[in-house]
Amino acid sequence: MAVFAYTAVDAKGQEFKSEVEAASPDEAVTKIRGMGYFPTLVKAKERRVSADAVQRKSKSASFGGVSKKHLTTFTRQMAILINAGLPVVRSIKILEGQLKAGVLKNALMDVGDDVEGGSSLSEAMSKHPKVFDKLYVNMVKAGEAGGVLDTILERLADFREKTQKLKKQIVAAMLYPSFVISAAVLILIIIMIVVIPQFKAMFEELGIELPIATKILLGTATMLLNHWYLIMFTPIVAAIAIKLIGLNKSGRYALDLVKLKMPLVGIIISKATVSRFARTLGTLITSGVPILEALSIVQDASGNAVMARAINRVHGSIREGESIAQPLGQSGVVDDMVVNMIDVGEETGELDKMLLKVADVYDDDVDTAVSGMMSLLEPMLIIGLGGVVGFIVIALYMPLIEIMSSM
Repeated sequence: MAVFAYTAVDAKGQEFKSEVEAASPDEAVTKIRGMGYFPTLVKAKERRVSADAVQRKSKSASFGGVSKKHLTTFTRQMAILINAGLPVVRSIKILEGQLKAGVLKNALMDVGDDVEGGSSLSEAMSKHPKVFDKLYVNMVKAGEAGGVLDTILERLADFREKTQKLKKQIVAAMLYPSFVISAAVLILIIIMIVVIPQFKAMFEELGIELPIATKILLGTATMLLNHWYLIMFTPIVAAIAIKLIGLNKSGRYALDLVKLKMPLVGIIISKATVSRFARTLGTLITSGVPILEALSIVQDASGNAVMARAINRVHGSIREGESIAQPLGQSGVVDDMVVNMIDVGEETGELDKMLLKVADVYDDDVDTAVSGMMSLLEPMLIIGLGGVVGFIVIALYMPLIEIMSSM
């Protein structure tokens, strides 16, 4: 609809000016006459685009990905707006206008335009896989098909929040020991390079026979001093090697298998992986996504090659008309408790509820495992560092004690 400015006279012959919306000049004239006026001039009015609208439509240069926190907040707010009765396009434009310049804002501009042009929300989001992954798009698609988009978005926001919470717990568990070990290694390197060479020079001047422990300590210090570049480049080379191995399918599987078998940390990673699998699959099934499609999405989102291979076997089993529990139990990735709960869920027709219950149980297990690991790591670090420092002190003072005894 265009806006037409017109000049007209009324029945008394008085002239006045006003505006009317119409699709064409002829329709504008018809509308004016319908109001009982006689138009003398009808002219289309130029639409002025506001500075805010121009700024909103102009995309800014953006790099990197989208913050998981920002995407979760958008999902939660989108659910609230749609639940309040606002149209999808209006909701997107409101939330897009609140965002700062970045990848998510640019993506929402395109999504809003596509939906306004007739595309579904899931179709528009699927054009931005770096922002809206396969899991996100398929849940939105299921919500559109069932007419419960607001409910699905709420579930998706809950799922993302719980997943982020679990990840933060694991990162927090690794932060303290990593910091302590790094600080301890740095202090030991300084002692080896700065302090011990002075003792070595003193021992050489005295010309005494050194104990084995002292020889080992001085030899280690000399090696570090002469080959200091090894300390700097070995971790970098190791990180690059691990990255290159992970690019290969078999190498990625081997690395993920090692992660699951690691002492202490492996238990946490294993439980977190099972929790992610159960919560993702349970959320998709609850949202109405078909089981085979849900398993394909979970396989891509598992984050672990060992679990992905197990899910692939389950996918093949379902296609052949078998159950989920049997191939999942044969994989050895999950324990008997999970297999039994999934088996019961399949028999009772409440697989989605059982999967979400498994996820809740394993989230609690991760909390317990993290607390237990922290309680165990602290004394282990103290004992380990104390042992290293004690060895250095004993190795340095043994020759001095022998000299004092001979005097």
